[in-house]
Amino acid sequence: MENQEATSRFLRACHRQPVDATPIWLMRQAGRYMSEYRELRKSYGILEIIKNPELACEVTMQPIHAFDLDAAIIFADILPPLEGMGLSLEFVKGEGPLIHNPIRSAADVEALRTPQPEESLGFTLEAIKLARRELESRGVPLIGFSGAPFTLACYAIEGGSSRNYRYAKSLMMSEPALWHRMMAKFSVIVGRYLLAQARAGAQVLQIFDSWVGALSPDDYRQMAMPYTQQAISIAKQASVPIIHFGTNTNGMLELIRNAGGDVIGVDWRIDLDVAWGRLGPHVAIQGNLDPVALFASWSELTDRAGRILGLAGGRPGHIFNLGHGILPETPVDNVRRLVDFVHEYSSRQANNQTGEEYDR
Repeated sequence: MENQEATSRFLRACHRQPVDATPIWLMRQAGRYMSEYRELRKSYGILEIIKNPELACEVTMQPIHAFDLDAAIIFADILPPLEGMGLSLEFVKGEGPLIHNPIRSAADVEALRTPQPEESLGFTLEAIKLARRELESRGVPLIGFSGAPFTLACYAIEGGSSRNYRYAKSLMMSEPALWHRMMAKFSVIVGRYLLAQARAGAQVLQIFDSWVGALSPDDYRQMAMPYTQQAISIAKQASVPIIHFGTNTNGMLELIRNAGGDVIGVDWRIDLDVAWGRLGPHVAIQGNLDPVALFASWSELTDRAGRILGLAGGRPGHIFNLGHGILPETPVDNVRRLVDFVHEYSSRQANNQTGEEYDR
């Protein structure tokens, strides 16, 4: 075990080892709620920042400079891998991501390329190298990430965001053989990309399956899970912890666990102790504060955060996080105070203190 892995709360929690205080990082911790990021966006589009390693590193570091977080996550997006596959991606102001040539036919699936990540995503790999150098002196680990095969496929088929995933699910249901050929390509892209990020310096990998909750458990088992398993199997060659996160997955938590992650991320729609009881003792858990709680009063926010920590009960393997990403208008001071609260409250838990006297 490397020295940082021996001392980092976050890395120790990923391995379900005891910690002095619960580690905390926040999905989308680098982004629009921070004035430093908004200032940068006045001059650059999101893809311009992602594709400029120095700027991506700068944004990665912004929340690390501002808060006492236990991990950094590289500033990127789940969608750039689609460009290397031959899809045309644009982020449209006020509308979000747009795929100009979505997958709608067998010919579109056959045309999908599977380039090596060094060829198509070298900018993020370089940003990881730069960020690791900056983070090393702080002893803060770096997370790399990718979208899961199902979520990437949905974006590629729908052409952007969707409420009911009509095109994607229709393809899955009506042309299963074509679906499987397509998903095999996405699993290779995701697995190789995660592995390359670890080799570039990422110490933990997270796979985002943000849309998988749209599936029934049986559809997930047959049509999505095998490809997530394949991607994770490729990434595991790097021997770093893998976090598997999805939303609306309460009907399939055990299947999500079986896909192979070391840490399972859960959203706020289930109590943490119930989720952990279903997942079992052999995985760590990440979560699960409702992101909107960061807009509440300080008393309400600490009540909710304290309840989650209470449900975790100081058990090794809990990483505090939101149940989804930070929302754009989130008060920065609440983020700062939440990070400090989680550390102080859980440290008192570790010392068999209740933390009830914490000043709210």
